[in-house]
Amino acid sequence: MMPSSTSCLIFAAVLAAFGLIGGARATVVIPTCRAAADSDARVDYNFCVAELGTYRDSDYADVWGLAKVAALNGINNADHAIHDIKVMLGSKAGATRAALAQCQKLYDAIGFAFAGADDEITARNYAAGKAKVAEAVSLTHQCDGDLDKASVVPSPLAKYSSYSVKIAVICTAITNLIK
Repeated sequence: MMPSSTSCLIFAAVLAAFGLIGGARATVVIPTCRAAADSDARVDYNFCVAELGTYRDSDYADVWGLAKVAALNGINNADHAIHDIKVMLGSKAGATRAALAQCQKLYDAIGFAFAGADDEITARNYAAGKAKVAEAVSLTHQCDGDLDKASVVPSPLAKYSSYSVKIAVICTAITNLIK
């Protein structure tokens, strides 16, 4: 037996009421990402919505919580970079291997910097949190520089580098929105 269109509409309304479908994300993520992009031209609005909106607790977060989500995403990105570096180290030699080994250490430090940012934002020490985010960006650039010096082109870590910088910009911009 085929459900009636009325029963389908009622079912959809119930799902929406419980936040299982529809615009629950719009309540916090979308306006926060819009405000962050409006306040800082470096914020990639679509990236912000996509990355913060997929985090399991983002629908229930406030602006403060979304700043923490951004920091947590930075940690996860660093962890993924370290995993991929370990895989690459098994097949590389010479200057490339040395640069990747250095980047592995740097991405470990990047993860700790984002974790420190999360801790500082949790404690509402926003200036210290933003300083930790800036440290993560500096370490990311250091890895990029090490790969450049070793003539590793194209960088096998470009996607992680780009992500680290973008999520750091978002974390800083959102932290600046906290009143």
